[in-house]
Amino acid sequence: MKAIRLKTEYLSNPIGIDYKAPRLFWNCQGGRKQSAYQIVAGDEKGKLLWDSGKVESCAMRSQWGGGPVPYKTRVLWKIRLWDEKGTPGDWAEGGFETGIDSWQAKWITGNYKVNKKRRYPVDCFRRKFVSSDIAKARLYITACGLYEARMNGVRIGVFILAPGITDYRKRVQYQTYDVTELLREGENTLTVQLADGWYRGSCGAWGLKNQYGTETKLLAQLEITRSDGSVQIIATDESWEWSNDGPIRFADNKDGEVVDAARVPGYTDRAKITSHPVIPTASDNVAVTEQERLKPKRITTPSGRTVLDFGQNIAGYAEFTVTARAGQRIFLRFGELLDENGEFTQKNIQCSNKKITTPLQQVEYICSDGENHYKTTFAIFGFQYVLVETDVVFQPEDFTAVAVYSDMERTGWFESSNDLLNKLVENTVWSARNNHADLPTDCPTRERHGWAGDAQIFCSTASFLFNYEPMAEKFLNDMYDWQRKNGCLPQIAPEGGVDSYMKWMNGSVGWADAGVIMPYTLWKQYGDRSILERRYDGMKRYAEFMMSRCGKWGGPFARRVGIRGDAKRYLVNRGQAYDEWAEPQDIYVMHFMDFAGPHPEVSTAYTAYICALMAEIAECLGKNEDVPRYIQYRDGCRAAYQAMVKTEKFTLDTDRQARLVRPLAFDLLDEDQTAFARRRLIQALEHYNWRLGTGFLSTPLILDVLMEIDPEAAYRLLENEEIPGWLSMPKNGATTIWESWEGDKAKGSGVASLDHYSKGAVCRWLFDTMCGIRVDGENHFTVAPHPGGHFTYARAVYDSIYGRVESGWEKSGGSVVYSITVPVNCTARVILPDGSVREQEPGTEVYEIWEVTNEDR
Repeated sequence: MKAIRLKTEYLSNPIGIDYKAPRLFWNCQGGRKQSAYQIVAGDEKGKLLWDSGKVESCAMRSQWGGGPVPYKTRVLWKIRLWDEKGTPGDWAEGGFETGIDSWQAKWITGNYKVNKKRRYPVDCFRRKFVSSDIAKARLYITACGLYEARMNGVRIGVFILAPGITDYRKRVQYQTYDVTELLREGENTLTVQLADGWYRGSCGAWGLKNQYGTETKLLAQLEITRSDGSVQIIATDESWEWSNDGPIRFADNKDGEVVDAARVPGYTDRAKITSHPVIPTASDNVAVTEQERLKPKRITTPSGRTVLDFGQNIAGYAEFTVTARAGQRIFLRFGELLDENGEFTQKNIQCSNKKITTPLQQVEYICSDGENHYKTTFAIFGFQYVLVETDVVFQPEDFTAVAVYSDMERTGWFESSNDLLNKLVENTVWSARNNHADLPTDCPTRERHGWAGDAQIFCSTASFLFNYEPMAEKFLNDMYDWQRKNGCLPQIAPEGGVDSYMKWMNGSVGWADAGVIMPYTLWKQYGDRSILERRYDGMKRYAEFMMSRCGKWGGPFARRVGIRGDAKRYLVNRGQAYDEWAEPQDIYVMHFMDFAGPHPEVSTAYTAYICALMAEIAECLGKNEDVPRYIQYRDGCRAAYQAMVKTEKFTLDTDRQARLVRPLAFDLLDEDQTAFARRRLIQALEHYNWRLGTGFLSTPLILDVLMEIDPEAAYRLLENEEIPGWLSMPKNGATTIWESWEGDKAKGSGVASLDHYSKGAVCRWLFDTMCGIRVDGENHFTVAPHPGGHFTYARAVYDSIYGRVESGWEKSGGSVVYSITVPVNCTARVILPDGSVREQEPGTEVYEIWEVTNEDR
């Protein structure tokens, strides 16, 4: 038996983490059951830091058991396992490196006075130095802005848009790079370019500027360890050369770049010393990196314009190599679709008024003489199409689209007999990746906001598709960095670019609730109590904020509900909210007044739901003194909800599917109301021709609710190919997930972004219900597949925290054949549709269940 998939705090061989006593994870290969493990760890000099000895345990994770790991220490750890027979296996090796604890470096900035109404070229910094007898070298670096560093002309690291996005007023992430191989004996040159990024550049739908500050700045510390152990430090200070006369004349993370290839930085001035009140910390997350590379086909539009079609909607940028004359220009615009006339357009992704149109998503490149090679440095765009305007002769193969996103390890795969559903899953993977550039965003084009509602409804799906815990933790840091004294959590984090009128929407149920729902989801998926322990105080404060709104007057725009007595004490009719959001237009059209007042139905429902989760979380953590209060408000809000739906205004007798799905999903109704709501939901679906009539919050819940009513109803809805419906997107040629159900079939200005992952949250159901894979404890799964509809087969593969689990089924003649694989050192409770239950050991088992026909009856 051997350990595989070794990780440190969910990361593979991380460098520059801030954990001094990290947790180590692994899976098992070979044998059947792990009976013991031993971990031995030392530094790169061979000094022993920890020997666990032989630990009798089947656990596939261990808390660091040695002393606190010193900063700037490379730890090499190895592990061996004993199988069920007590036989030890081979050693497996992993590693991690801790980050920096103290900075000798000083913050530096460009030597100019900032006018916040102006935009500036990219800053260019340079430091020359001599070094010798090099044993190892590390660069610790961060910025308020975006940086790209090079050593002797070679790019340092693979992180794009470093240091990533945070609220720089509260948290600044730094990166650690191993630059040993980039240094040479003698003179070396370290250069860094610094752009506005999110710090000073465009943020939000309207491209608001200077959201975190007006003065971009850089902090860097190069530490070179010689063979004798002495350390040479090259740190940012006033000795660094600076100029802003380099080739990148303009850089904005949303609007794009203006590049003059003939320019070379002069470095004729010196950097200025400045300061920043935040001590940088490691992101402890995956890097944003270059990924897929796509080649285009050339399109000539009806008006004669040249467009490159890359065949896939991505987030990233373009790269090209052309031969040109000095001064020739290449102008590129990036967009998601061609309009109804077959012409390139950006209208669906832009906000526009008399003063501004944003985002521009464009590149202007001024050629030098001869061969020109260009790749965007400080921007990414959402696009499938690139409009090319130039007199430079080029071929389509001269251009490449480069996908750029956070390097999340993929862990989930699905296939079935329905090609449209398979395409929907892959579209979901694309949209998830396109919307994770260090932050889960709504779209990679217009807003690029860290909408908490999108993150919470997708978290479970993301946790099947990817090793999502580090990314989710980073976003939760962003959320809790914002949390107010009264416990309120934000709708968007970080908040840069949020329009001022939207501040009243912070604390909106379904959005701010991500601060509780996401830790709960991660705990269930990864079996990691520490996720809850880290967040409990903040979650408790948020729960108190929610409970404080119960029974309170909601202001002049609050709707009269018409309930009395004790139930009214727990009604939540206070605080603005987004309600269900984005139901199909023929179901419900939102108006301005929908944002002005509370939404008691959705607010009361989510308050009950959050209190139910908090009761379970508190019990898990042994916070028994908190449990009764959460139960009190959970039950009180349920009673208020039951009273509310007896009123005409909030009746269950409705065709609004969301109003029926939500109370059923959250178990808010009494027995009679539940029975009625189930019948009425089927009627509502019949009235809507079995199309999806839910909006943002309830779409991920509806199939679960239908499975409790009639599994075939769930499959009927899933298989609908008409708009609005999941399969209507791939049927109409989508390569990502649409923001609105109508997608590019909407008329005129009604076309929204074509790259929102939220509707892809249905993919969770494919894994945990259709194929039935659920993690339900340490080293244990429940696998309960549910065949149905017109599908002849389905199969899901999930690289869980405990190992690879697979579940598939195929209809064959009059039977259904199930194939289930349980990873080594795990067991599974297999529940088949005929009611039979089996406890499966590691390995693959095949089960055949014969379908019952009318003749058999």
